[in-house]
Amino acid sequence: MNNGLLGKTREILGKVPLWAVLVAVFLLGFLLRGGGEKGQDHGAMQASAEAGQQQATVWTCAMHPHIRQPEPGKCPICGMTLIPVKDDGGDEKLGPRQIKLGATARELAELQTAPVERRRATHTIRMPGRVSYDETRVFHITAWAGGRIDRLYVDYTGMLVRKGQLVAELYSPELYSAQEELLQAIKGQEQFRNSSLGSIRRTAESTLKAARRKLELYGLTGEQIDAVVESGEPVTNLNIYAPIGGTVVEKNAMIGMYVNIGTSLYQISDLSTVWVELDAYESDLPWLKLGQEVSFTTPAFPGETFSGTISFIDPMLDPRSRTLDVRVVAANSDGRLKPEMLATAVVDSRVEFAGEPPLMIPATAPLITGKRAVVYVQTPGKQGVFEGRVIVLGPRAGDYYIVTDGLAEGEMVVTNGAFKIDAAVQIAARPSMMNPKGGKSGVGMNMAGMAGMDDGAMEEQEGAPMAEAAPEIDTAKLPEQFTDGLAALYSAYLVVQEALASDLYEQAVQGADSFAKALAQVKMSVLSPDQHMAWMGYEKSLKTAVEGISAAGDIASAREEFGRLSSIVAVVVKSFGGHGEQSLMLFHCPMAFDERGAEWLQNDSETRNPYYGSMMPGCMDRVDTLFTANGKGN
Repeated sequence: MNNGLLGKTREILGKVPLWAVLVAVFLLGFLLRGGGEKGQDHGAMQASAEAGQQQATVWTCAMHPHIRQPEPGKCPICGMTLIPVKDDGGDEKLGPRQIKLGATARELAELQTAPVERRRATHTIRMPGRVSYDETRVFHITAWAGGRIDRLYVDYTGMLVRKGQLVAELYSPELYSAQEELLQAIKGQEQFRNSSLGSIRRTAESTLKAARRKLELYGLTGEQIDAVVESGEPVTNLNIYAPIGGTVVEKNAMIGMYVNIGTSLYQISDLSTVWVELDAYESDLPWLKLGQEVSFTTPAFPGETFSGTISFIDPMLDPRSRTLDVRVVAANSDGRLKPEMLATAVVDSRVEFAGEPPLMIPATAPLITGKRAVVYVQTPGKQGVFEGRVIVLGPRAGDYYIVTDGLAEGEMVVTNGAFKIDAAVQIAARPSMMNPKGGKSGVGMNMAGMAGMDDGAMEEQEGAPMAEAAPEIDTAKLPEQFTDGLAALYSAYLVVQEALASDLYEQAVQGADSFAKALAQVKMSVLSPDQHMAWMGYEKSLKTAVEGISAAGDIASAREEFGRLSSIVAVVVKSFGGHGEQSLMLFHCPMAFDERGAEWLQNDSETRNPYYGSMMPGCMDRVDTLFTANGKGN
């Protein structure tokens, strides 16, 4: 029936002239628009909309902002519909590293700036260590002659000894024979004193001197030798005296023990002066020098501060801990500082520069990726225009960094909101901190958990503080079904962190498998479209990183993959918040992975570095609280 009707219609149209068909179509369109003035208003609105779309000559993907096309269509990566980005040609006057933000955008980004200024570089260094003996004041009391110990007057470790105090008696056949030789030499001298032959008299005198010298070498004092000469009888036991005063730190002598020449009987240390041996990181070296005043505290005397001076800085760096020994000499006349006491030292230092003070910027200004440092500088004379600039940093001085190249005095650098500016620069596919070459923007990672990132892009991100660039999501509106899954995911992550910090590779792999299962249980279906889109990107990157841990094969490779996983988890916490019954602290280790630096999360503030484990568990240069157990994040 329908085929017949279609055939009739074609037959009728075939007999009607073409111009008549066009007129009919025009009239039909006029009637459908409503005719008259209302139709004209609708047409004007449509034309305005079309004109607006013509201004949006650039089309991009919400998931992959580096995709920029001159016409609408589908994203070649994820297939999402491209959205228009208004392009009024204003950026044509800006440089490749510049971006312009309106007043509203600057207010939303909470931008703050500070001038680059010259100031004295002061810095406070904290170093852990322990109290030790002053090695220049450690002495051994030894046996100067072989024999048997018959009596001890100092018979326990820790005993205080005065200089010249009798410490032991030693019976020595060798010493007895030497005394007999002395007495015989005395008799020989008296016998040949009146001899007419000078050579005989001289021989007798030299024999007496040699016998007396032999006793001195056996350790007898002049008074002891004179006593033997006066009595005319050899002494069976040798008294041993302390050559210095101090504390007995080691006792080897026992009654009845036979000893040889040179056997150590006691070790005595003068504790009126002690050493405090501190561990300093190589980054602390610019701030340390010989003769510098150091204050330190010990747990034994809380609230009390001791002082000393740096006497030695080790020229060799420990390759395992990446630290070197700094030795402080401290007075200890009251003897309260004991060897092996723990100590924490504080050094208030400053770097001296020839001429004027160095250029410095607040520590919050630079965006540090581990390879580069980028700041955003307010362009003079151009309202709201900011320029990204790569700079060279010197050592950190408290809340400031020394700048050795890239900035001039008086320039205004962004100290708060730089990450938000960088995100806007990435959306515009311009050179940024995350993507120094521009074009392929790293904001796809920030906005969607590094979705689709290739190995090269991943390498570029290593060491970057990515948690700061997380998109803002109203965590209060997240469904409970979803947040419960996040809490389980965070708990599984902490299991992996603890295993690597304890050098337990097998447990780390098991934890990674648990993380993968927890990730699969996160209910993303309950999220809103925007939340769902953001989580999709995170999920893919989390899955890739945790699978890398499971397939690592050794703990070193597992730690590499854990570094990637930690960066993504930190961004997730920043975006979706922390949930559950445990706090989340974000740590940063500057020396991990050949000083590229890496982050990780813990549920407390006691540093347990998963990248070094037991070799260097305390390596950390900063820690931030992302989420506290009461549900408030930072």
